[in-house]
Amino acid sequence: MIARMWRGRVPTSKAKAYREFTNGRAIPDYQSVKGNLSVYVLERREDDVTHFITLTFWENLEAIKGFAGQDVNVAKYYPEDKDFLLEFEPTVVHYEVAGKS
Repeated sequence: MIARMWRGRVPTSKAKAYREFTNGRAIPDYQSVKGNLSVYVLERREDDVTHFITLTFWENLEAIKGFAGQDVNVAKYYPEDKDFLLEFEPTVVHYEVAGKS
């Protein structure tokens, strides 16, 4: 199993709208891909900026390619992200899941 982690920051004034966008658009997109096992979105407010981490779990790298394309390290963005994000990190991080409870 592979964990894929993406980080983004939005102005806190837009955090609620970004959360709604993520729940309505991004999470269903992840879940529609064969081999996606689960999706978690973490949120932490820090004054005027709210941090989001999208943590997804996949059967293998081939499944991630079905979502992200051939270069699985490149971050995937939606057109709506330009209305929220303070910057666009070019890459994501992958971890092999070494244990599970």
